[in-house]
Amino acid sequence: MQRDDPLQWMWLQAIEMLEKTERLSRLRFFVRHSRPQLPTWEPPVDIVETCQTLQITVVLPGVPLDRVEIHLEAGMLRIAGDRPPPIERATTRIHRLEIPYGRFERRIHLPPGRYELLESSHQHGCLALTFRKR
Repeated sequence: MQRDDPLQWMWLQAIEMLEKTERLSRLRFFVRHSRPQLPTWEPPVDIVETCQTLQITVVLPGVPLDRVEIHLEAGMLRIAGDRPPPIERATTRIHRLEIPYGRFERRIHLPPGRYELLESSHQHGCLALTFRKR
């Protein structure tokens, strides 16, 4: 196609805008008001077991510790919380959003056994949990 033709150029621009709109709708970037907010993403984790401990590292950059919930129940560890989008006012222009924002939840089936949370720390965007095997 030649770009010299204004009609073809306008169609190319329209198709490009429709593709951008489709990509945004696939990201499900919308505000939910009436329904309870469901998790929209899962943070990656590393799980390392030693003879005496189970160490779990959860990648949560930009998530303050006061926005993270940790529950251990019946061999299942549930880590949930919220990462707010970096939008401060209505005039913000978004050029690209590739980092997941919104409600997150990760459920991890622990290896068989009984565990007690020994230590937790939050540094360099990672939540580190150390469980003692009982």
